[in-house]
Amino acid sequence: MTLIRTSLLNGVAVIIKMLTLLGINKILAIYVGPAGYAALGQFQNAVQMITTFASGAINTGVVKYTAEYHDDHDRQHKVWRTAGSIAFIGSILTGVLIALLNQSLAKWFLKDEVYGGVFLWFAATLIFFVFNTLVLAILNGKKEIGRYVLANIAGSLFALIVTSVMSITLGLYGALVALAIYQSLSFFVTCALLLKAPWFKFRYLLGGIDKGIARNLAKYTAMALTSAACVPLSHIFIRNHLGDTLGWESAGYWEAMWRLSSAYLMLVTTTLGIYYLPRLAELSLAKDIKEEILQGYKVILPIVVVGAVTVYLLRDIVIHVLFSAEFYPMRDLFAWQLVGDILRIGSWIISYLMLSKAMFKPFMVTEVIFAAMFYGLSLVLTQWFDVQGVVLAYAINYFIYWVVVYLLIFKKLAAESAAPVMRG
Repeated sequence: MTLIRTSLLNGVAVIIKMLTLLGINKILAIYVGPAGYAALGQFQNAVQMITTFASGAINTGVVKYTAEYHDDHDRQHKVWRTAGSIAFIGSILTGVLIALLNQSLAKWFLKDEVYGGVFLWFAATLIFFVFNTLVLAILNGKKEIGRYVLANIAGSLFALIVTSVMSITLGLYGALVALAIYQSLSFFVTCALLLKAPWFKFRYLLGGIDKGIARNLAKYTAMALTSAACVPLSHIFIRNHLGDTLGWESAGYWEAMWRLSSAYLMLVTTTLGIYYLPRLAELSLAKDIKEEILQGYKVILPIVVVGAVTVYLLRDIVIHVLFSAEFYPMRDLFAWQLVGDILRIGSWIISYLMLSKAMFKPFMVTEVIFAAMFYGLSLVLTQWFDVQGVVLAYAINYFIYWVVVYLLIFKKLAAESAAPVMRG
């Protein structure tokens, strides 16, 4: 499976997902407005953190070791059973905790206890949410791109249907509930696709926990928990800062800008996950890894640049079609946000090596430092440039991150051009 072929196959799912996001964005813009967008961003970050903790944060490890043990089915099954058992225990315990603290969580994340019911819905369906991401990780590691694409298409359609119905009928409350449950509903379709695979049985998802595999997965747990804590928290703090100083509409403009970036970069970011992670996990020679990374720069970065320039030139049309007149002030955020997007993908192409090779110490240190730096730069720059300061901080932060990751990884690979890289 080559990078280009993977990108083309994944492109089918991405196109459908982008089309559904267009519809979802328009519906949310009409029925929840800029301030509602900010609330959705807060809750989405809460979901990211909670599901990562509930799953034991082992899905990246599942992709890595499923790919690495491609010729050893018994070890693969041990990985899945260990991961599934951890996910089952974690999701049950976390679900109970969320249910007990639903009003407190609503007050902290959404500034209103009336949204406690949203967290009850989330708690009730969390186990399916967690197992959906685990099953997708298995498909990714097995390089079952066809089934992976179908599962993602199903998830996109569920997102569109559930979000549309709930937002139109219940407004912001309905949109939040939809965000809480649609991936859980997708689990049943994903599971049906996986059960049709001749290499899989449902019993492979639960069983004894292998201590050796658990120790290996723990490296990814440490990395994922660090990322799950740092990145969403930095966004929550930035949104709170914008809401308190510039108004929640400004926070909504930034959230809308962030969602737009996520949408047009989707082909690139998903390809990195489904191609690069298992591919880099398979490679053991530094020269091969370096060639794979350089190939990524030749193929991926030009696509990102073209995409960013296109979005910038069409920004007025994009706001009109995807959002509404209320969101027109976000026009001033496009330039630096799109520069930041290019820098982010450029740095990610290298930084995926830290995930694929379980380089957990440099990964964790850089995650903490640059999440804190993003927040710090945002606090400083918004004093001078208002909400534009956040997107300027984003671009500066990823420029520095790219340089640091290059110094940590790429030069090391160049110096060890023929030396084997240790497997995680």
